[in-house]
Amino acid sequence: MARVHPILLCGGAGTRLWPLSRKSYPKQFSKLIGDESLFQASARRLSGPGFEAPVIVTADAFRFIVSEQLSAIDQPAQAILIEPEGRNTAPAILSAALWLAARDPEAMMLVAPSDHVIPDAARFRETVDAALPRAEAGDLVTFGIAPSRPETGYGYLELAPGADAGASAPQTLAGFVEKPDAARAAEMLVAGNFLWNAGIFLFSVKTILAAFEAHAPGLMAGVRAAVEGATADLGFTRLAPEPWAGLEDISIDYAVMERAGNLAAMPYSGVWSDLGGWEAVWLESGPDESGNVCSTNATAIDCRDTLLRSESEALEVVGIGLEDIVAVAMRDAVLVARKSDGQRVKEAVAALKAKGAKQAMDFPIDHRPWGWFESLVIGGRFQVKRIVVHPGASLSLQSHHHRSEHWIVVEGTAKVTIDDEVRLVTENEGVYIPLGAVHRMENPGKVPMALIEIQTGAYLGEDDIVRYEDAYARS
Repeated sequence: MARVHPILLCGGAGTRLWPLSRKSYPKQFSKLIGDESLFQASARRLSGPGFEAPVIVTADAFRFIVSEQLSAIDQPAQAILIEPEGRNTAPAILSAALWLAARDPEAMMLVAPSDHVIPDAARFRETVDAALPRAEAGDLVTFGIAPSRPETGYGYLELAPGADAGASAPQTLAGFVEKPDAARAAEMLVAGNFLWNAGIFLFSVKTILAAFEAHAPGLMAGVRAAVEGATADLGFTRLAPEPWAGLEDISIDYAVMERAGNLAAMPYSGVWSDLGGWEAVWLESGPDESGNVCSTNATAIDCRDTLLRSESEALEVVGIGLEDIVAVAMRDAVLVARKSDGQRVKEAVAALKAKGAKQAMDFPIDHRPWGWFESLVIGGRFQVKRIVVHPGASLSLQSHHHRSEHWIVVEGTAKVTIDDEVRLVTENEGVYIPLGAVHRMENPGKVPMALIEIQTGAYLGEDDIVRYEDAYARS
């Protein structure tokens, strides 16, 4: 049986789980359920015997988050393809198929989003094994989830007459159904021949390339040019931006699946969720006997069917007498809504964008290839940050036109360069970086290094950086 090449799609930036999911740090990289991010859990699930290392398709802004999170679980990637800009799932999947075709024309691809919850990884892998013969025979296999409720937030797969929605082998697919209203969803649940469309696919490279040639030939030339013109960058593969810019923004369902005739549906009866809103997070988190889900720093008093969540150890969330409420608190934003209104969170993000609130898109922690930082206090002419640098990592050699900086090491040891001087700064020691000085901060140790940075000056924006050398090839 052919070995499977997982294709993990993680370039999206959804808003339905705001404030935890934002454009700068979307939900796939967050620890929404359990101790690992959704992306890490997806990579683990699609690994082991029968699986090759994954091919990741992501955005430029997330490339170092991807590599860092894979490294944290000791999961190497076969390739990390960087999309110049988002163009939906059809171009992303086609780019991975063309990249694989140049290396293994007989490859089998398992395409999956990186933000789904599938707790029983072994059961899911068994389902993939059961679907392999149909994919090897030249079918496009799409995975469907046995519905447990009349869900209006998912698209559906309609099985052909005589097909079995509970079968352990691929079934004949009659067609795709768009997200229904409540009445239609209830009818489909009773009918028993519909599955939720999971957006997970299994096919050979040859089969999917033939399908694109037949049903979406307009995408082929541009994506092929982007792949053939790709450049290597610190272990990443950057798809060429010029041909990519002219591609149609279209999903794989619209581009290929709804037009193809060689389709099969593989039912999966295990637990699955795309965590498409806070109600889904509440459900998958396992409510207690009163229907409540509380994080470590949250307390429910006389509440029912409520999700209370704090993302800060310094911030306690307390609910009293609440019912059907979601309350999610971060140090820069708080969401309070009826759980049943969870799909309206995107309206809040749109309203924040309209008023120019940075919380709409920017995460309070800014992740960088060397570590991360957060702003603790911002004043008229000063800013206080906490900066954490990974072992062996370093910031760029840089200078500033408008600010000076004071660094105080609070954990670990920093190797500091200021003009021609290089020195080690240990815990409880500090240094001053004058305006215009060429400087760098490095962590030479084996544990994370943390420091407090105090910036003073007329302008404190992140664009006031002149880089002279950078290990991560940033301009």
